Amino acid sequence: MIRVQQEDFDIGVEIARLKAGRSDIGAIVAFVGTVRDQAGAIDEMTLEHYPGMTEAELKRIEAEASARWPLQASLIVHRYGTLKPSENIVLVLTASEHREAAFRTAEFLMDYLKTRAPFWKRESGPQGNRWVEADARDEVAGSRWDKPKHAAE
Repeated sequence: MIRVQQEDFDIGVEIARLKAGRSDIGAIVAFVGTVRDQAGAIDEMTLEHYPGMTEAELKRIEAEASARWPLQASLIVHRYGTLKPSENIVLVLTASEHREAAFRTAEFLMDYLKTRAPFWKRESGPQGNRWVEADARDEVAGSRWDKPKHAAE
């Protein structure tokens, strides 16, 4: 399941919803991304997206993740709008019978979200505004999933 929304999310509530009525889940991995401020350089971050296109692309990548690993459930919640330092940006939950699939899927989804998801981020602070690009480390991490399935896993 995916949601793109302006509102904040409650991690505990989202985990409870994910596992409600399920006895087949043995592992849940959660990743929460927040707005970070490095030495007072960021007053706020604005996240933009194209409604419809963004949701379709997130559904596609979630389906790819489900095809690669045995998942019981997954959730991607990504916020947009103007956020302040320490506010939540993204939540990725992955649930599987065993932890390995849950961890790998969460890594895969986050690497994709950092490098290829159709969101645009602009930081504003004392030095002005700047668009945020994926850095080289993110690109390297994301490229590991481009290899044939057996090589990446």
